[in-house]
Amino acid sequence: VKYYLFAYNVLSTIGWAYILIFTIIHVFDLDGKSTSITSSSSTASSTLGRLFSSIPFIKSTQKFNTVGGLEARLHPLFVPVYRRAATTFGRIGVTTAWVQSCALLEVVHVLLGWVRSPLQTTAMQVSSRLFLVWGIVEQFASVRSNPLYTSMVFAWSLTEVIRYSFYACNLLGYEPSELLYLRYTTFYVLYPLGASSEAFLIYATLPSTSPIPSWSSWIMGMWTPTDYIRATLFLIWWPGLYIMYTHMVKQRRKVFGSGRTSTAKKTD
Repeated sequence: VKYYLFAYNVLSTIGWAYILIFTIIHVFDLDGKSTSITSSSSTASSTLGRLFSSIPFIKSTQKFNTVGGLEARLHPLFVPVYRRAATTFGRIGVTTAWVQSCALLEVVHVLLGWVRSPLQTTAMQVSSRLFLVWGIVEQFASVRSNPLYTSMVFAWSLTEVIRYSFYACNLLGYEPSELLYLRYTTFYVLYPLGASSEAFLIYATLPSTSPIPSWSSWIMGMWTPTDYIRATLFLIWWPGLYIMYTHMVKQRRKVFGSGRTSTAKKTD
């Protein structure tokens, strides 16, 4: 079991490192191939514009449209990065889906008692990501051209490279202090970045019409039952972020509060 878990963590580190590296390469066009890659016919500006314009306190102060949009408000230096961030899916989308799907094994590991991670938090994290990969990104072409997909995948991949490499080292019997610190510190930024990107990608799939149920809305199909399900998930995503965030804060206190780095086990 120990050898299997070590192999699993090493392969997972490699898989997420590949995604992280090629996300950075694509966004900054380090290989000169980014301009030839597309995600879908939809523009990121349209989904981002609808996202921000639907928030009351923002809607009253600024407007986004599909022609100029957010891109027109960016400094010219950031426009190419913005455009490439809208096509990241074309570079690493398929790989991300399969690498993330392998995380189902983590639930199996907990059920078999091979690791001591809490089943609830493990299942919550794995299921939420699988929903994003297969239920949102794979089903809605407009989401694939949303720059928030890039920020989500960046947060996922950097988090997982640190996490899996830390566990691999832990299985060998040692814990590099640098990895230990990163494992229980980077979540302060990466968790909010990843979870908020996830939530607003879900939001971007909702119809722009009023969500208040009415006879005409049902007849015209403005909001379907699945739309209401996704809207509900958008709302509960934030309490879920709070649960995971506070869980990691508690784990960090356990690790660093006692002054013993050797106590850092796979408990999350």
